[in-house]
Order: sequence, then structure tokens, then C-alpha cells
Amino acid sequence: MTAGQELDPLPDGVLDKLREVSTSTIATQLYKRGFRQPQLLGVKPLSRVVDGFVGEAFTMRFIPMREDVDGLDPYRSGNTLQWDAFEALQPGQVLVVDSYRTPTAASGGDMLMTRAWKRGAAAVVTDGGLRDGHVLAQLPFPTYASQVTITTRAAQHHVADLNVPIGCAGVAVYPGDVLVGDRDGVLVIPRHLASEIAEQGYEQEQLEAYVSTKIHAGEPLAGNYPPGEDTIAEFKALREESSGG
Repeated sequence: MTAGQELDPLPDGVLDKLREVSTSTIATQLYKRGFRQPQLLGVKPLSRVVDGFVGEAFTMRFIPMREDVDGLDPYRSGNTLQWDAFEALQPGQVLVVDSYRTPTAASGGDMLMTRAWKRGAAAVVTDGGLRDGHVLAQLPFPTYASQVTITTRAAQHHVADLNVPIGCAGVAVYPGDVLVGDRDGVLVIPRHLASEIAEQGYEQEQLEAYVSTKIHAGEPLAGNYPPGEDTIAEFKALREESSGG
């Protein structure tokens, strides 16, 4: 996708179904399709009160600041793209920030994260740092970063682009891609795969819940994990029985 390109809406229920699927299961589904590393490595949850999120990517790209371009007051010097991004966020979108893996200055802090929350955004994710970690820990809004950084964004970063393809923690993110986060981290689902991964991931989640009961009961891995034909047949029979089929 390029800037300004319109996206078709995702089918109804896709994001809700993805909320029922763990990141580990989604990673397995992506692996089956040849995507070996969809996780934003090193990006960790800062909130202690929110467990995760599902949302569609709205991207922001940083480059290093330069003294002849970036004054000490970026807002008054004309580079307002950071504020523009937060004011443009739509409900259900996740702001994904390419901080080129540099946490020496924060990608934002309490005020901007609160604005994203009030805009109805799903989350804010950066491969750099975020400020005000003690506040973000208690904010009922998902924030993910590589670390807490006190230094203001303008000391290191210049906001170069909004809603363009970026790299975040080494993973390509295109506007409209679906990001899923939980306590284990964040991963990226290419938008065109979101629907089938939601369906098949949900099925895998249900099957693995059944497999887990067998492993916890002391049964061996062989034939159970990964599930063999007999285990799959048992699972399907029990599901049909419980649904009255």
C-alpha cells in the first residue's frame, strides 16, 4: 500500500476472532504460510492493566534529527507530523512507529498516549522508547516499546512520514496490516491474510486446548502434540457432540 491508497474493510468479525487467538498460534499460522519472523523482537508491553490488543496499522516513520532542520521547539518550527498522526488516528487503529531501533529519545509519552486512547486507537507500538513509564503502566491503554526512555523525542528523532511502509523492529509493516499484541509481545499479519488466519487460528486454538487437556493428564507427546489423526478425530467428535450435531 502507498500513502493515500484506500483499503477495503476487513470482513466482519475478523478482528474479534483474532482476539480469541494467542500470538503463538498466529505465529504458527504465519509460519505455515512461509512467514518465519513476524514478531517485533524486543518490543515489550508497558501497561500493567491491559493484556493486549488487535488493530490495523497506521504508521509513522522517524529519521535522525538534524540541527539545521529541527529547532529546539519542533511544534513551532513546523514539523507537526507527530501531532497530526495522533489527531488522525481512527478507532481500532494502532500507531506503529519506526524509531529505527533507537531508544535514545522517546517516541512519545503520557499526553500523546492518552490522546490515542481517547481517539479510540487500539494501541501504540514503537521499536524505540516511550516516556512516562510509571503513568503508562497504569493507563488503560496498550503501549509497547523496547524500553522506557526519559529523553524527549525532539532530541533525536525527526518525523519524516505518516502512513507509509516502514520497518519496526526488523519487520515490514504496511498501512492496514493487522497487529496483534499480548503479554508475550507483538506480531504483524499481512492484511490480505488476516481473515484466513483468524479462521484457521481459531480452529487451531480450539484443537490445542483439547490437546492440552491430554498432556496435562499425563499422556505422551507422540500422536498428541502435534496432534495425529486419532487425536484430531477425537476432538471433532467431542465438538460435534457438544454442539448437538
